[in-house]
Amino acid sequence: MDEKENFGFSESFLAESSCADFSVGRVASQSKGLYRVITERGEVTAEVSGKFRFAVKRLADYPAVGDFVLVDRDGDDGGHAIIHRLLPRKSAFIRKAAGTAEEEQVVAANVDTVFICVSLNSDCNLRRIERYLSVAWSSGALPVIVLTKSDLCDDLPEKLAQIERVAIGVDIVVTSSQTDDGWQAVRAYLDWGRTVAFIGSSGVGKSTLINRLIGRDLLATGEIRAGDGRGRHTTTRRELIALPEGGVVIDTPGMRELGLDSADLARTFADIDDLAARCRFRDCTHDGEPGCAVEEAIRDGLLEPERLASYRKLKKEARYEGLNSRQIEAEKITAMFGPLGGIKNARRLAKEKNRRRHGY
Repeated sequence: MDEKENFGFSESFLAESSCADFSVGRVASQSKGLYRVITERGEVTAEVSGKFRFAVKRLADYPAVGDFVLVDRDGDDGGHAIIHRLLPRKSAFIRKAAGTAEEEQVVAANVDTVFICVSLNSDCNLRRIERYLSVAWSSGALPVIVLTKSDLCDDLPEKLAQIERVAIGVDIVVTSSQTDDGWQAVRAYLDWGRTVAFIGSSGVGKSTLINRLIGRDLLATGEIRAGDGRGRHTTTRRELIALPEGGVVIDTPGMRELGLDSADLARTFADIDDLAARCRFRDCTHDGEPGCAVEEAIRDGLLEPERLASYRKLKKEARYEGLNSRQIEAEKITAMFGPLGGIKNARRLAKEKNRRRHGY
């Protein structure tokens, strides 16, 4: 296979995307309205056309790193290339845009596999893993959990058992940066023409792993702070990087800000949904109702109460994602007074109860 096929330009894809007037390109990076686009002939600097810009309804409709686009030229001669069309995405990671309440921004597109990196030290947080899994499943990419810095973990079997209980149906690989082959388990998921992304908290070792896959120190790395187990961001922009043994990787900064507006909680918490299907009442809230299979599983030690609490928290957060303060307040009122038929009916019932109490 040649390099263009490694970036996803398969013959079948090129045939589907063929257009006499345009060339197919893939966005490798973006900065201040300009895009670096990889084409069959090489790289071009591109910008969206005026017609494209006029037709855009939301920020997420603009090209993102990993997107396939149609451009008017495949060489850098004659000025900037013009992006005329964005081709359909098979997967997309979305977060709220900085400085906005509702605008969504695509962080990475057309990812086949997303590696959720978790450091096997104090950063190993099961609730954070559940959040990342929910976002990963909703993106359309296949999640794989990558446990980094295994040399710092004294109780690896116990940590693995804990993570397996929340990572249902997800592969888990263990890596270490202390040995030459400590990262080879990740290599097995890469192949010619496949695109992967690494997400996770700062300092967990994403850039170190990518450097190992590239074969040189292309990305800056930073250690986790000893005091709080947190790290600092070392990647400053999203970029599509070709790997020498096949495959491409998208390095993605700031993924901790990924929202839950489109999170797939059903796949992340499949165990709770399966239990809920056996509850006596279809609308069971798992909070004291008779015949609740979820609470029974907790009493029997088959389900951890912290996992149910995490499910409720993420579900509530997803409900409020993208709403302004007035809309959030309205949602809270609806949830509070919904069982009573709404706030107006609740007020009427309260007045009637007050009258009966005072005998008039």
